[in-house]
Amino acid sequence: MSEDATRTVRAGRRTVEVHRPEKVLFPGDGAGKEYTKSDLVDYYRAVAPFMLPHLRGRPLMLERLPDGVGGPRFMQKNTPDSYPDWISRVEVTKEGGTVRHTVCDDTATLVYLADQACLTLHRWLSRVGRVERPDRMVFDLDPSGDDFAPVHEAAWLLAELLDELKLPSALMTTGSRGLHVVVPVSGHHDFDEVREFAKDVADTLVAAHPEKFTTAARKKDRGERLYLDIQRNAYAQTAVVPFTVRPKPGAPVATPMSWTQLDDPGLDARRWSIEDAVDQARTNPWAGVMTKGRALGPARRRLNALRG
Repeated sequence: MSEDATRTVRAGRRTVEVHRPEKVLFPGDGAGKEYTKSDLVDYYRAVAPFMLPHLRGRPLMLERLPDGVGGPRFMQKNTPDSYPDWISRVEVTKEGGTVRHTVCDDTATLVYLADQACLTLHRWLSRVGRVERPDRMVFDLDPSGDDFAPVHEAAWLLAELLDELKLPSALMTTGSRGLHVVVPVSGHHDFDEVREFAKDVADTLVAAHPEKFTTAARKKDRGERLYLDIQRNAYAQTAVVPFTVRPKPGAPVATPMSWTQLDDPGLDARRWSIEDAVDQARTNPWAGVMTKGRALGPARRRLNALRG
């Protein structure tokens, strides 16, 4: 098949055309295997049953790399008029106007976005109809360097604290450098309340381990400490979608994992790629966790008691 050919892909009830399927998006440059647009489409179609529950009804920001990794990239918020009518959109307010975000509700949309060289999907933490009230809270554990040991330690300490607060939590590699810890919340609080709570949780860890962790937003203020980033917990901010591909050599994937896998000696932020992320998805590592969204009132009282 020539690079300029078109491939037809069946996705649910729809047929989607994939243009230039043999175009290389991930060059095999010694740091990873070569993958084409067709490989990306096949991965997203295979992972769709596991990925769509994390996508449906959520405004998206799309990270597109038309010429693949190493080429120019751009972040797309507004949905182009050229997108098919069957792809869902949602109009949300922004300062001075509105934005019409794409919403991925089905496999066909996921395949279409892959055809658009959308390598990475970033989602809102709230849903259509309740965009002001998140149902997810995210802690991004961002190390200062490539050493994964601080990420491992931060994840366990954060898990212990959330357990004390009686909040369920789930763990995910980012496919980049660190881990995300995701907490399902009830959707009854606005973004300001959720972000303030997340900051107080992070500050509690920093107070206990000031030499290891920081909440300083500026890199120059962090030194060698791991950054406990809670900034995604704000209106119109996004976090990478579970099972999305990252624009890095070897096509690593942001992959949900169980807490028992945290002590795997081979674990790092790019542990899974499009080669094996579907196998990991089939283990259902977040079983039952995301259905237990909690109100933050009781957790706030417990946190206040801990902080004295």
